[in-house]
Amino acid sequence: MNSKIALNNPDAKELWSIDKNHHLHSYTFPDSFNSEGCKYVLTKSEGVYLEDSEGNRYLDAVGGMWCTNIGLGRKEMATAVAEQIEKLTYATSFIDVTYEPVAKLAAKLAKIAPSNINHVFFTTCGSTAIDSAYRMILFYQNARGKRQKKHIISLNESYHGTTYLAMSIGGKKSDHGPDFDHITDTIHHISCPNYYRAPVGMGEAEYLDFLVDELENKILEVGSDKVAAFFAEPIMGSGGVVVPPAGYHRRTWEICKKYDVLYVADEVVTSFGRVGHWFSSEDLFSIQPDIITTAKGITSGYIPLGAMMYSDDIHKVISEEGHGRCFSVGYTYSGHPVACAAALKNIEIIENENLFDNVNNVGTYFEQRMKSELADLPLVGDVRGIKLMMCVEFVANKETREEFADEVGIGSLVSKQASARGLFVRPIGHLNVMSPSLILTREQADTIIDTLRDSIVATYEQLLEDGIVKS
Repeated sequence: MNSKIALNNPDAKELWSIDKNHHLHSYTFPDSFNSEGCKYVLTKSEGVYLEDSEGNRYLDAVGGMWCTNIGLGRKEMATAVAEQIEKLTYATSFIDVTYEPVAKLAAKLAKIAPSNINHVFFTTCGSTAIDSAYRMILFYQNARGKRQKKHIISLNESYHGTTYLAMSIGGKKSDHGPDFDHITDTIHHISCPNYYRAPVGMGEAEYLDFLVDELENKILEVGSDKVAAFFAEPIMGSGGVVVPPAGYHRRTWEICKKYDVLYVADEVVTSFGRVGHWFSSEDLFSIQPDIITTAKGITSGYIPLGAMMYSDDIHKVISEEGHGRCFSVGYTYSGHPVACAAALKNIEIIENENLFDNVNNVGTYFEQRMKSELADLPLVGDVRGIKLMMCVEFVANKETREEFADEVGIGSLVSKQASARGLFVRPIGHLNVMSPSLILTREQADTIIDTLRDSIVATYEQLLEDGIVKS
């Protein structure tokens, strides 16, 4: 395993070998990776396209990891980053130091956020934004003298990040497997608001009532004097692009207000234009959260950055004079000047190019065509999402909605067919999710849908041949 020899100028094969021997990939299976290694060695990016070492070009319908909102390889972003590196490479935002990019970005975020959100703490990513939100919640409750308020409620199949705390707040079964521990005593999960998986025969209005009652009952069960906050994604991302029934967020927000429970909107995915708004909480779902977490589209993936944004009411309590309270949370790269400069340029591009108009135009077309042209396929149980945030759920039986066995790997089978045709979609268990860049054209949207349809058909034919499904 002498990979150091190849480090000076490795070719693609040597890079593959170095990576296999030394790089632990996110969400991978180490046993199989030890023999198989990675599938792609990527070398170039431009717009909505990626290119590998063999010269194969792929339309990236995943948008990186829900994040390449303005597209890849933009020279103005490179220039903004380079200029900031030359001007002020690094500075800490601890205590009594500030600088132009961090102050301007905080003010800009306050301007575009819901009107009650005027304060920003910068983090390194979405997971650390969630951790910081949790610490702010406890800080706030303790400052109010409500030291019993330690419990958190969130949703089954929600995803809030990958740090220990964020993963514990999340409700994905696959993240709470037998080989990883997670917090169970003060974190509680209630039903995922996915109407496709509602009890048979339950109407959507009845299902909505059930979900809202469940939240209220859980607060009462734990004790309203003990529940500190409720975490929810406006549209669930990695949990399957679940759009809750109409009125869900407003009614759960009202329940939280009733019982003095903070409402945290995890907008790591849904902010910065993914569904046509800076933030979807107020503009799309008519709520004003107490805390918003964001990342991903804040820089369109060019530089890591996240933020925990919070309300005037919270700030009033923690900054009350005469107590000398210290918000003892901070990261080495909190408010990094280069990351903040990238975010400011990213926001400028979104504004100058009217990318929300494109989302509302092409995104609506993408959503409608996805739903109208894929739902009839034998493997497709549900097509859901909003605009440039879409999901296809595959089932073994359309009538009963029975899922495929895990070992079939249905999402991966379709994804492999798609990548062989020049399209990247993201497999998550029995799902394929898509979140293409906000610059997507109608022609590119057509390519995604047509290619995905062909890939699903090819997968069905393969499963027929293997005897896994019957015609």
